[in-house]
Amino acid sequence: MSSTQEHGIYDPCAAGSRLGVTLDNFDPEALKYLDGLHFHTLCEQNSDALETTLAAFEEKFGKYLHGLKWVNFGGGHHITRDDYDRERLIKLVSDFKDKYGVTVYLEPGEAVALNAGYLVTEVMDIVHNELDTAILDASAACHMPDVLEMPYRPPLYLSGKEGEKPYTYRLSSRTCLAGDITGDYSFDQPLEVGDRLCFEDMAIYSMVKNNTFNGMPLPDIGILHADGTFELVKRFGYEDFKNRLS
Repeated sequence: MSSTQEHGIYDPCAAGSRLGVTLDNFDPEALKYLDGLHFHTLCEQNSDALETTLAAFEEKFGKYLHGLKWVNFGGGHHITRDDYDRERLIKLVSDFKDKYGVTVYLEPGEAVALNAGYLVTEVMDIVHNELDTAILDASAACHMPDVLEMPYRPPLYLSGKEGEKPYTYRLSSRTCLAGDITGDYSFDQPLEVGDRLCFEDMAIYSMVKNNTFNGMPLPDIGILHADGTFELVKRFGYEDFKNRLS
């Protein structure tokens, strides 16, 4: 396959990848036991990347597709993003189905909850060492791991980029990991201990990849209803931390 990725950690087409099978290692005899084939090469990408992937997939595996029941185009399709070319996606899927007579599956899981969900955190302390750092009760390492893995800068309500607004702070956490930093954000007013900040786009990997490193508690899970009322769904405590370890 050909890579369309900029971030190596999410690139299954990287040299030496453990994911999938190359054409050289593909055994056509396995098709006796298979109803379909699956590729998953995209990550938060548009349909032009899918078009590139499909061309490579057909070049290498096209002759094996006739007679299969399905082909799975995997995930990473940002279908709900404003600039996503949905008409191109529709044409790619329709043409593929017509050409090979297969059912086409997509896994746009992230797109379903894109830009949804909030993580509310409180300023615990403010320290200064060449720059102002706000110590939060939320952690990139524990609650927003994509910040460190991707890297990813989550949107923060009523904030700006570094230097965009009058007061800039580095947002960090209370874990012992020196690099547990969410990013540099600016604000209209100085931050104070007790202030609450609201990270956005938190409904996806922040929910399923979180951890309790350093004994950091997991955030409550709740629903903010349209009328402004809050419904607590789940509150985590010490037993949740303990039972993860034994």
